Amino acid sequence: MQNLNLDAYWMPFTANREFRKSPRIFTRAEGAYFYTDDGRKVFDGLSGLWCTGAGHNRPEIAAAVHDQLRTLDYAPAFQYGHPAVFELAERVGRLMPEGLDRVFFTNSGSEAADTSLKIARAYWRLKGRAEKTRLIGRDKGYHGVNFGGMHVGGIAPNRMLFGDGPTTDHIPHTLLPQNAFSRGMPPHGIELANALEAVIARHDASTIAAVIVEPFSGSAGVIVPPPGYLQRLREICIRHDILLIFDEVISGLGRSGAKTGAEAFGVIPDMINVAKQLTNGAIPLGAVAVRTDIFETFMAVSSPDYLLEFPHGYTYSGHPVACAAAHAALDILEKDGLIQRVHEMAPYFEDAVHSLKGEPHVTDIRNFGFAAGLTLAHHPGEPARRPWEVAMRCYQRGFYVRYGGDTIQLGLPFITERQEIDALIDALRASLRFD
Repeated sequence: MQNLNLDAYWMPFTANREFRKSPRIFTRAEGAYFYTDDGRKVFDGLSGLWCTGAGHNRPEIAAAVHDQLRTLDYAPAFQYGHPAVFELAERVGRLMPEGLDRVFFTNSGSEAADTSLKIARAYWRLKGRAEKTRLIGRDKGYHGVNFGGMHVGGIAPNRMLFGDGPTTDHIPHTLLPQNAFSRGMPPHGIELANALEAVIARHDASTIAAVIVEPFSGSAGVIVPPPGYLQRLREICIRHDILLIFDEVISGLGRSGAKTGAEAFGVIPDMINVAKQLTNGAIPLGAVAVRTDIFETFMAVSSPDYLLEFPHGYTYSGHPVACAAAHAALDILEKDGLIQRVHEMAPYFEDAVHSLKGEPHVTDIRNFGFAAGLTLAHHPGEPARRPWEVAMRCYQRGFYVRYGGDTIQLGLPFITERQEIDALIDALRASLRFD
């Protein structure tokens, strides 16, 4: 845009120097498309940042937010409440696997991750086992950028600038060469879950509070677990009295073709983190759903009932406007049958994205539900360069996709039509053949 000063804003997860040379500015959005400041129409191939599955600018959400702002624009989250937050907690609980029906609200997936980790450590302290503090993540895992989530995360560049954090360790990822070009769940790698046993042997289960994993890793390029892998992690955690947390900020609320990744993969953890799709990206909101008995452990503390059971929360926890947006967004998922639509359309998307096998530089393709990742061969000496180049070529052709590390990532809007999938894949094909 002419006369737009780009200097003051320090952009998140952005190569600020490159962006200032070649700004990419969206001025409005509608359905599955962004519109740029120079009037171009751009297909949203990542649902914003995995968060606008129902499409942009839904009038139902705008109306709900407008009505809420005119009724109760803010209510204090500490010691006071409002109807929508209690109703939303109950509603979120109904979307979770059986037994995970107590819900703590945050403002983002990053805050949900840190909240779940704090709940885990506090839970064991209340159970008289204060030594259980260690947190176990997974290589290539992503759990946001707050201090706890950053350190259980397994993407090293996200940690290297910031020094030491909580006591953590990591188990291996399941991105194996022999699984290249697998459709859906890959055949190999269930034995990698046993690496958790080695971590437990190294530290002793008496020191470990929780294991946190994504059902499938999103930000690392859609790394899907093999059959039985998550079940084995669940069995090991139960055997050693360790809490299991699923970070479903990407996989939850439709992206997996089910209400949760837990449902899609048939595993029930002790806690689930959600955000992003909870409000269709319209207003920041995250949540942690926990087992009832974990919640009751906090309620059973032997102190006067006017004292805090869990000294944690945010000024905007359960914000009334965010709750209104969430109710409207969940109404849309239900009314339009979008979760079932993802389930039904996923095979077509799978065939389309795997048609890119054999294109220049493509060394692997992975997919699950409405998520897919392509690994690209490294540009000599610059492993992150080629995905950036491909993404920029796609943008020039009118398609927004995400690049990160050595991957291109796709997260389709749930409303995507078949011809839009075809057009996106054609744009990727042309962009891969550029050099």
